[in-house]
Amino acid sequence: MQLSVRDAAGIFNVPEKTIFQWIKQRSLPAYKINDQYRFNRSELLEWATATRTEITSDIITVSGDDREHLPRLDEALKTGGINYAVAGTDKPSVLQAVVDLLSLSEDTDRSFLRQVLLSREALGSTAIGDGIAIPHVRNPIVLHISSPMISLCYLKHPVDFGALDGRPVHILFTLISPTVRTHLHLLSKLSFALSDSQFRAVIMARRSETDIFSEAARIEANIQKSAGLPTS
Repeated sequence: MQLSVRDAAGIFNVPEKTIFQWIKQRSLPAYKINDQYRFNRSELLEWATATRTEITSDIITVSGDDREHLPRLDEALKTGGINYAVAGTDKPSVLQAVVDLLSLSEDTDRSFLRQVLLSREALGSTAIGDGIAIPHVRNPIVLHISSPMISLCYLKHPVDFGALDGRPVHILFTLISPTVRTHLHLLSKLSFALSDSQFRAVIMARRSETDIFSEAARIEANIQKSAGLPTS
């Protein structure tokens, strides 16, 4: 919880007084420490994505030392893979199917990973509306993997995830990362991508892998450009 009101205002590109209004009127997640509000980056991302609140690329912080090490959105999606017609009729069975599809080492405790995801859902749905959910935990899922991944799964049958808009979920993004910092970096990029109408339209239309990867690459290029980094 290291973000200040000024940081939050920069992320959403709004005046600081708007942040105070959102805390009171829109349940923006905040903590009061020594009479000052502090924010958790992961919780801000969850809130912004669920409420369809536009965020800026400022939330994706990249220092000079990180440029060659933090993952690209399109590469993480390619590593995680895209799966269509994933089975399941409720949260437990869907999450089990998703975990089974993840490209993880043989010694990974998949049942534990499924339980971690279910425990997070018990605290509050990861559904963000429009039939999309992002199963993850606020204390990021960190496993011994060589590359971070975002797995995109299209469900065969829509499932009730307790979304605020009441719509069942049929699209799941699942994040798996080797470090907490990488997890937050990818979650930031995914949240930024889902605020882009063109990217969201391609996802909702269940387009081909080629189209989805292309859109993810476009978003990544925009992020790199806004940060003043090479786009290649």
